[in-house]
Amino acid sequence: MPEEGPDEEGTGEEGTGAEGAARRAVVRQGLSVALATGLYGVSFGALAVTSGLTVLQSCVLSLLLFSGGSQFALIGILGGGGTVGAAVAAASLLGLRNALYGLQLTSTMQPAGWRRFVLAQVTIDESTAVAVAQTTPPRRRLGFWVTGLGVYVGWNVMTLAGALAGDALGDPKRFGLDAAASAAFVALLWPRMRARQPVAIAVVGAVVTTALVPVIPQGLPVLAAAFVGALVAWFWPRRPGEVE
Repeated sequence: MPEEGPDEEGTGEEGTGAEGAARRAVVRQGLSVALATGLYGVSFGALAVTSGLTVLQSCVLSLLLFSGGSQFALIGILGGGGTVGAAVAAASLLGLRNALYGLQLTSTMQPAGWRRFVLAQVTIDESTAVAVAQTTPPRRRLGFWVTGLGVYVGWNVMTLAGALAGDALGDPKRFGLDAAASAAFVALLWPRMRARQPVAIAVVGAVVTTALVPVIPQGLPVLAAAFVGALVAWFWPRRPGEVE
C-alpha cells in the first residue's frame, strides 16, 4: 500500500490532527481578540454621542470608517471644539497605517473580486496582528478573517449599545474598557518577545511614541514610531541562529 503524502504539518493522520489543533488555536486567538476589541466599541458609542454625534451618525461612522484610533481621534477633536477639517486630518493620519498593513498582507491574502473590498474594510490593527503572528499562509488567512470579521460585528453592535446608553453609561473608563484593546495587543506581542530584535523595536517604538505625543499632532507619533522601528529592523545586525 502506498504511503500517504506529507502535508504542511506532518505526514498522514498525525499531521492532519496537528494542523486541526493549530487551526482551532488560531480561531480561539482571533475570537478572543475580537471579543476584547468589540467590547471597547461601547466606549466609542458612548463618547460619540456625548461629543455631539447622533446615534445614527455614531453607527454609520463605525460601519464605514471602522478604525478605532481614527474614530476616537475624530470625535475627540470635535468634542474638544476643533474644526471638522482638523478632525478629518487627524483621523486620516491614523488611517494611513491600515494602508501599510494592506501592502504587507497582499501576498498572503491574495484578494480577488469582491473580497478585495471586504479585505480592505477589515484590515485593521487586530486582524493584521493575529495574521502575522501565525506561521503558515493558511493560518494567517484564517486568523485574519476570524479576527477582522469578528471585530467588525462586535464593534458595530457595541457601538450601537454605547450610543443608546449615552450619558447613562457615564465614563466608559470606569469599566476598564479603555484598556481592553491594549491588553489584547500585549497578549499577542508577548509570545514573540523571544529575541533581542523584537524587544528593541518594541522599546524604541514605545519611547518614540511617548516622547512625541505631547508635542506633535495626533496620528503622527504612531507613524514616527513605525518609521523608527523599521529603521531598527533594517539595520539590526543578523547573527547565525538568532530567532527572529
